This record gives sequence, structure tokens and C-alpha cells, in this order.
Amino acid sequence: MATTTPRMKITYSTLSADNEELQSAFDAAVEKVRGELGRSYPMIIGGEERAAEQEFEDRSPIDTSIVVSRFPVGTRPDVQDAIRAARDAFPAWRDLGWRKRIEILRRAADLISERQFEYAALMTFEVGKNRLESLGDVEEAADLLRYYSDEMERNDGFVRPMGSLSDTEHTRSVLKPHGVWAVISPFNFPMALSGGPCAGALIAGNTVVLKPSSDAPLLGYKFGEALRDAGVPDGVFNFVTGPGETVGAELQENPGIDGMVFTGSYEVGMKLYKSFTRDVPRPIITEMGGKNPAIVTATADLDEAAEGVMRSAFGFDGQKCSANSRVYVERSVARDFVDKLVERTRQIAVGDPTQRRNWMGPVINQRAVDKFETAVTEAKGDGGTIAVGGEVLRDGDTDRGYFPAPTVVTGLPTSHRLFRDELFVPLLVVGEVDSLDEALELSNQTEYGLTAGIFSQDDAEIRRFLDAIQAGVVYVNRRAGATTGAWPGVQSFGGWKGSGSSGKSGLGPYYVQQFMREQSQTIIGQEPPAA
Repeated sequence: MATTTPRMKITYSTLSADNEELQSAFDAAVEKVRGELGRSYPMIIGGEERAAEQEFEDRSPIDTSIVVSRFPVGTRPDVQDAIRAARDAFPAWRDLGWRKRIEILRRAADLISERQFEYAALMTFEVGKNRLESLGDVEEAADLLRYYSDEMERNDGFVRPMGSLSDTEHTRSVLKPHGVWAVISPFNFPMALSGGPCAGALIAGNTVVLKPSSDAPLLGYKFGEALRDAGVPDGVFNFVTGPGETVGAELQENPGIDGMVFTGSYEVGMKLYKSFTRDVPRPIITEMGGKNPAIVTATADLDEAAEGVMRSAFGFDGQKCSANSRVYVERSVARDFVDKLVERTRQIAVGDPTQRRNWMGPVINQRAVDKFETAVTEAKGDGGTIAVGGEVLRDGDTDRGYFPAPTVVTGLPTSHRLFRDELFVPLLVVGEVDSLDEALELSNQTEYGLTAGIFSQDDAEIRRFLDAIQAGVVYVNRRAGATTGAWPGVQSFGGWKGSGSSGKSGLGPYYVQQFMREQSQTIIGQEPPAA
């Protein structure tokens, strides 16, 4: 569904969208896609649609009586066929050349932008994002295609002349694609975190097999739809669905996979990281979440800090790997800060996110609700105070979905496991500290190192934070989100320590190169052929 609505660019830093045309366009898209819910979709293997003996239902976390889509329960033979199709398509896609590849993928980006409202409305039903978050997710997928294409072009396909040892010798460094990449994507950014890794791999000249989360397969399918309509050849992009125990395991174990991107939990990511390279070295890019701190010093603008923390803690219910899940605030301003944070948190409208008035929707499934309730019970039992929230909403439009209230916990010791363990639910713990150095020490005492933020008006404190914090993405005094909101070409996004495996970030200038390997070419007596 293309829209003629004047385009207002929605990013994760967009605080509001009072444009009535935009809001009306989203409402119209919701009504349109509501009539399409419950359809069955195929896997895509070698350009052909494939069903299976069994289907699974993709139900909405807003209302579990709503079936958003149905997808095949794929098998290992299905994945083997997809890998074979990708391998068969690889030589022609590689030889097409980077200029033609980015022409096709830029066209795909334009199609995604044209269909932004339709895709975003489907996303709201599928994972429960509010309209700004959903529109931002779709636009990020389009911008990732554009930005990575721009980087390929800016670097002239990553071909660089080198030195020579004689007048007759010509040497250059060439980055070349590996072959076939598997992409295993999560539910929380169902288009951007399907599209971004696939874009990096495809632009570099690889072919792809995508396995989306079973909680969010539809937007991965829609991304593939845009690629097909843009002219990506059959077999270059393949789409498989089904359980991790079979479909995911085949991608992990099959020697026909040359590289892998995984976005998900630390536990699963580390198992993949260790097993994927068991026989031979193969590149694997893992993004494994975070336990992201915000520091509020005595010099901070507390209104700014409370707003930024609230947005990062409870945007999409805390279900972001970059979510702000712990705060260290200097003791002298702690009470004022918590009061302001609680006031803003109480104002959050929780409910059906297809409705404009609701800023926070549901968590993804019952497991997330159980994790939330366990954490609340544990916090209370260990001496914490529930400053706001603490319950699961089960009235009105929340009675058939998964709706924890945004929750702030104070009074726990900073050694408590709720300051360490990633929960992926709307629960924030606040601890008091006596100094910035104490806050930095506590912030770094974790296996994660994804994002972090500080609120301070003191230049020396800010410099100290930037020098000492162990995180790949950091923000200073960011009202739009204390630890969240990275955008392609603006903030590179990747983690240190247990948050990421490569040391190179998505959304940034070093991402596409990770899908390539270097070859040194020395040619005697004539100029090298054009790359």
C-alpha cells in the first residue's frame, strides 16, 4: 500500500508526531491490514513458494485471539534446499558487480518507504509496537539499505591500490564476498534487524538465508517481498520459518553456510559463537543484548534526565537490547530524580498500540509476563520498593494480551541480580551512589557492554564518563532516550564484551566489510582489470 501522505521522517528520536495527515494515514493502514490478518504465507526457497505439512500461528500480543499470520513449520530438508538455492545463485549475484547490486537494493529501500504505513501497521499487530516505533522500524530498514549502499559506493567497492616493489608490478587489495550467509533475526525489530544484516550481506555480494523469530515472521517476509519486487534475482534471498531446534540448528551446522548473523540472547549467542566455528573458521556476527546503565550526577538537569530515562526504559516495553534497565543516581539528588521519573512514568498510556493515545503496548508473550512477575516478586521480597507499577494490567483493552505496567524499583542493593541480568521487560532499577567513580565502576561490572548514558552539566564528569565507560554506544544528556535511539549513518550501533562478537558496529561505516574477506592481487606487466 503506497501512500501519498507527505512524508515526515520518523526515527527513534521522534518525540511526537502531531501531523494529522500522518496519523490518519496510519489509522487507514490499520483498518486495511486488519482485513488481511490470519493469512497463510509460504517460505521462499530459490524464488519458489513452499508450504509445509504443518503451520504455526503468529498471534498478536495485543489480543491473543487475533491470528496475525500463519507460516510453515519448516524442516531441515527445507533449509538444506534453501542453502543449495543460495549457493547456486551466488556466482551470478557476485559477478553482477556492486554498482548493479546497490541499484537494485536502493530500489528496494524506496519500495519499503512507499509501503511504510502498511508494514508499520502490520508490525503493530505482530509485536505490539506503537505507531511511532513501528514507523521508525520500517524506515530504519529502508535507511539501512541506503546507507550501506552509500558506503559501498563511497569506498568504490572496497578495492584499494597498494604499493609495488617494481615498475612492472601492480598490486591492490580487494574485499570479496564469502558466499552464503545465514541471518537469524529477533522479534523486537522485526524489519530493521532482518533488513540490516541481509542488506550488509547482499550489498557485499553474498546470498542470504533468513530465519526470523517465530514471534515475528511476517515482517521478515515483507522485507523479502520488497527485495523481490525491486528485482533481486531468485535464490539470492531465501526465507525459512520454523523452530530453532531444527531450522536454526541446520543453519548453524550446515557447511554450506559461510557466515552467520545472530541477534538475540547472550546465552544462545555464545553457544552459536562457540559451535559455529567448530570445524573451520567461519565469520559470525552476534549482537547479544545489554544491561544498559544511565548515570545521573548531582549536576544533571533532572527533568531532562527523568524524561530520557523514562523513554529508554519503557519504549517498546523495555524490549530493546539498548533499553535503559538500571540507573545510578548520586545520593544528593536521588529523591528528586525518582519523584520526577515516577511522575512521568505514571503518565504513560498503556494499552492497544493501534490506538493513537497509547504509548506503551504489550510485551511479546507469556514468558515475558512471567519474567516480569518473577522480578517484581523478587524485588519486593529482597527489600525493594515498587515506586510505580508492579502489576500486570488485565482490564478493558488489556485483558486478552500481555500488558505489564511500566515499573520503577528502588531500594535494592546495587549488587542485586536485577542490576545484572537482562530482563527485556518494562522494569527499571534505580540505585543510589556517592560519586561518579562509583557509578562507573558499577556500570562496568557486567558481562554486557552495549549502550550507556549520562546526565551531567559538568565537562569534567562527561569526559570521565566517555573515557571510562565500557560500552559501544554512549549518549550524553539525551532527552530523546538515555541509552536508545541509534540511526543508520548517525550512531554506529554495536556492543563490547558480551554484547557483541566483532567489535564493528551495525548502522556504521565498518559494517559491510564484515561480510567480505580480503584478497591481495599482484599482477606483473599489465594494469589490473576493472573490479
